[in-house]
Amino acid sequence: MSDGFATLGKEHNEALGRLVDRDPTANVFIASHLEASRGLSPSYAGGEVIGIFRAGELVSACWAGVNLVPIGVSAADGAALGTYLGQSKRKFSSIFGPSDAVLAIWSTLLEYSPEPFDVRPAQPLLAITGQPHVEPAAGLRFTREDELDVIVPACAAMFEEEVGYSPFTGGGDHYRRRVASLVRRHASLADFDDDGQVIFKAELGTVSSTTVQIQGVWMNPAYRGQGLSASYLAAVVLVAQQRAPVVSLYVNSFNTRALAAYRTVGFSQVGTFATVLL
Repeated sequence: MSDGFATLGKEHNEALGRLVDRDPTANVFIASHLEASRGLSPSYAGGEVIGIFRAGELVSACWAGVNLVPIGVSAADGAALGTYLGQSKRKFSSIFGPSDAVLAIWSTLLEYSPEPFDVRPAQPLLAITGQPHVEPAAGLRFTREDELDVIVPACAAMFEEEVGYSPFTGGGDHYRRRVASLVRRHASLADFDDDGQVIFKAELGTVSSTTVQIQGVWMNPAYRGQGLSASYLAAVVLVAQQRAPVVSLYVNSFNTRALAAYRTVGFSQVGTFATVLL
């Protein structure tokens, strides 16, 4: 293999696996895909993995589908990769992953892209192993399919708070199907009050053999400020640890209340992510 960029195939599975294993928590997105498909294969999401080679060796890579997800990409290689991707004229909806790599890619890709919706340069990547430090909430459980009409609005409220626009923009069928898929896969967790409304919800968003990445954490505004978050998060951790030993998530650095709750549960920072929303 000559130096430069190349789309990876099955013959690169072993080398890519070694790259992912250098930081399996940060690389859980691609690890999950590789484990589910037993190596590189055509993706249901239409993605591919672009490798960066030096002296004939794979030194880093990047998932390129709807989203861009760097894997072990240095700042210098990220800037070159951003130019390479920009010149390909492909469009992406976001870039997320280790901060240095994401911001390096964006430093050159921005010349070929529309104005970003948002750039979040510092998102602490947190992880926990072992028992949470607080008692878990008793009511958390997997969401049932007959509760879809209740959980979808809660998911949409979380999305709008986090991203800044409604996931129903342009029609809600796609988003509803995505939430339904999480429910069917036993990846949606929630607790409900006596009126059947969601108190708290979260998802086991990405799962590999080593790591579960939690996503979509949301507390109903009517129940905020009551000190409930930590116990619900502890319950999520215990469920997630039945699937993998490390439980992780990343959060905006300005979300001080969430950071405090995660640290109370026992999460500690293991890296820094960044996200560019396009």
